[in-house]
Amino acid sequence: MKDAASIISFTFTSDRVFQVRAVVQRVTECVVRVRDKAIGQIGHGLLVLLGIARSDEKKGADYLADKITHLRIFEDDAGKMNRSLVDTDGEMLVIPQFTLLGDCRKGRRPSFFEAADPEKAAELYEYFVQRVRLKGISVATGQFQAKMAVSLVNDGPVTLVLESQ
Repeated sequence: MKDAASIISFTFTSDRVFQVRAVVQRVTECVVRVRDKAIGQIGHGLLVLLGIARSDEKKGADYLADKITHLRIFEDDAGKMNRSLVDTDGEMLVIPQFTLLGDCRKGRRPSFFEAADPEKAAELYEYFVQRVRLKGISVATGQFQAKMAVSLVNDGPVTLVLESQ
């Protein structure tokens, strides 16, 4: 399995509203490790890096759970991206990642002021995972507030950034 890093840039404006943010990668395989022990692993499906903001509510997690599971980013028989995770019986690995809320507009160190406090973030992270499971998707998870190593094979590659607002 190969390690992969995604480079993502965001454009911020001064009136930026922060919300649940997800980086979604289509994968053929993916595993997350904590202290060299695999704690979550999937085959064909989606890796979702999930960031929770201070102002987030359950409705944002509901929106993204529905959007991601039904997002048509898997190829059909004609090679067109017309099939969703639900259509393909794919799996999902969800990794909590507060750094997605990092604001890099000033200075050289990201500000994480807009990231939710750990208690709230953990609650909404678990809520998101449960909402996806209720849709019949097999979900593996990372470990909240742990240093994790994520290895994946990006399929396509297909990488998308979604927000709840």
